[in-house]
Amino acid sequence: MTQKISTIVGISKESFADAAKEGVAAASKTVRGLKWARVTGFELELDGGKVKSFRTTMDVYFDIEGR
Repeated sequence: MTQKISTIVGISKESFADAAKEGVAAASKTVRGLKWARVTGFELELDGGKVKSFRTTMDVYFDIEGR
């Protein structure tokens, strides 16, 4: 089995966990065979002293289909 890795970013106004779920849900619409995801970073979008949104950067792993 061979897998490919792609980096995605999920965004949420609620939490890092929701941002991760949103990113995986969006990726699953165009990528078949998602197997794993590794969170590689967290970021906060700020508006002055307040958190505006949460960003979760992930590497998603999926199978490469055979010939």
